[in-house]
Amino acid sequence: MASLPYADVDTTLRAIAGNAEGFGLFAIGGLHGPLLHVTSLSDDGPGSLREACRRPGPGWIVFQVSGVIQLSSYLSVGSYKTVDGRGERVKLTGKGLRLKECENVIICNLEFEGGRGHDVDGIQIKPNSKNIWIDRCSFKDYDDGLIDITRGSTDITVSRCYFAQHDKTMLIGADPSHVWDRCIRVTIHHCFFDGTRQRQPRLRFGKVHLYNNYTRNWDVYAVCASVEAQIYSQCNIYEAGKKKKTFEFYTEKAADREEARSGLIRSEGDLFLGGAQPCLLTGIGEESVFHPSEYYQTWTMEVPSDSLKQVLQICTGWQPIPRPVDHHS
Repeated sequence: MASLPYADVDTTLRAIAGNAEGFGLFAIGGLHGPLLHVTSLSDDGPGSLREACRRPGPGWIVFQVSGVIQLSSYLSVGSYKTVDGRGERVKLTGKGLRLKECENVIICNLEFEGGRGHDVDGIQIKPNSKNIWIDRCSFKDYDDGLIDITRGSTDITVSRCYFAQHDKTMLIGADPSHVWDRCIRVTIHHCFFDGTRQRQPRLRFGKVHLYNNYTRNWDVYAVCASVEAQIYSQCNIYEAGKKKKTFEFYTEKAADREEARSGLIRSEGDLFLGGAQPCLLTGIGEESVFHPSEYYQTWTMEVPSDSLKQVLQICTGWQPIPRPVDHHS
């Protein structure tokens, strides 16, 4: 049986705070704030999610209603907030969540589907946001990205999420002119990319640690390293459909450099199925890719296997789990 992370995070409501693995490990969300109850599926107004997110100061937002929230505009989530969908089934559609210039945010156990409009992402993290954990969310069919992390946002973990029915899945670092994105650090683990076409993820400048993810049936590539990117791909499962090329490298010129460069990918212990071809660039510095242990000491990982593949198809995305008891006074 797979040794999965986070065995204890559902024992009490706030046990998830500060317990992310990876670069988002310091995300405490609304740990020190009051419980805020969403009682309405309305886009705004009394009892709505938007009203709860608008409240100043820390807050732990829970739902007392299941259903679809049709967002007419981006919903901004401020610092020190947890949006906790455990115990109900809530789907956001129309637009998405925006994490703008904020810190310490946890988004847990929600569904995102059917976002429409220019630059509409499921979760958009920009600019200058940090200490964020996105856990057990399902993402499908947005007009732009499912999760985009750009413009100096960093120290983020995306875990146990499900991604499907989408083209440009996850963009990390938006443009070769954004040289301040060298600060970006993201961990993506135990996620299931189910037939999404590309960008699982695509990275510019920053550092990304991928481990124990399952990516299958991509249509362009699985993972892309562009200008100065460093990707450490560790014990993931890459199962090809028609397209066999797993890793892609795009060359771009940083605004403050003379020469164009691509990024680097180091693959360690990855499992390639269905004829998947790593297509790694060799001899150009893959040994200089960062090692995660430079930034955090432990992470829960196993050798990729059929059992891990099966578990990730069940345990990713929104889960029908009860809301834990809150012992916070």
